[in-house]
Amino acid sequence: MTVIVVMGVSGSGKTTVGTALAERLGVDYAEADTFHPQANIDKMSSGHPLNDEDRQPWLAAIADWIREHQDSGGVVTSSALKYRYRDVLRSGGKVWFLHLHGDRALLACRMATRSGHFMPVSLLDSQLADLEPLQPDEFGLVADIAKTPDEIVNISLSAFKDRA
Repeated sequence: MTVIVVMGVSGSGKTTVGTALAERLGVDYAEADTFHPQANIDKMSSGHPLNDEDRQPWLAAIADWIREHQDSGGVVTSSALKYRYRDVLRSGGKVWFLHLHGDRALLACRMATRSGHFMPVSLLDSQLADLEPLQPDEFGLVADIAKTPDEIVNISLSAFKDRA
């Protein structure tokens, strides 16, 4: 089966949309933040962006989860900002990317008003600078975060079910 990777920068609604997708599909859900080693969380909490070396064990752990869910399917979140990061995720098996994309001002507003998350608004620009759009060899959909979570889920499910 295919695992859906809900991707995008911080504040794009990955958790909200990902949990709703998993519920509608009746599959397991995993939150990417739970795969981060504590050192990564500490680094981001102090306002420092992760580098590629920091991300490697995190991406590998998510790829392992994807591998473990190839028979049953699943939904997992990940910023998956760069093509090469998504390649690591694709090494885990068959994936379909849902890229939640939106205006910087909306993203910043969402980040500023949420509580209990380690990612500061100050790191948004570094994430946007690193973000690479889906490439032709990556299956998925780009969804506008200005839509409601329900609209995004409905559009995504329709596109996911229609995939080749």
